[in-house]
Amino acid sequence: MMEINIPGFGQLHIVHLILDYNGTLARDGMLLPGVRDALYELSGMIQLHVLTADTFGGVSQILEGVPVTMTVISPENQAEAKLEYVQKLGENTVAAIGNGRNDRLMLRAAALSIAVVQEEGASFETIACADVVCSSILDALELFTHSKRLIATLRS
Repeated sequence: MMEINIPGFGQLHIVHLILDYNGTLARDGMLLPGVRDALYELSGMIQLHVLTADTFGGVSQILEGVPVTMTVISPENQAEAKLEYVQKLGENTVAAIGNGRNDRLMLRAAALSIAVVQEEGASFETIACADVVCSSILDALELFTHSKRLIATLRS
């Protein structure tokens, strides 16, 4: 569990980190460089979950051996499915990272939400639902291992 007090933002008790796959952890279905190692590092702190429609196929093989709970969701109603997943885990214990329009409800509901803007871009609606916006998934994941960066960004 990650606990951090952010003045003016609140006390966070993060147990789960939900991650979108395509556009967030991967580009064109392939895991981005450095992501595997970053996930291994974080897995000792919080429970990792990957939600994907597996658009390009093969995500289960790509993430084989990576300490994450991987869930393939239906191509229909993805935003609602991701929101339900957050609610099932408990909104107050969840951090979420995503980029697509189908991530907006998940980010709005999570206690801590991060949008990433990488090669695929990001939906404006999703960015508007995020607490933090990062230019790479590695920068976003490092916020959990270098929590003073979160404090600096979110305090008021």
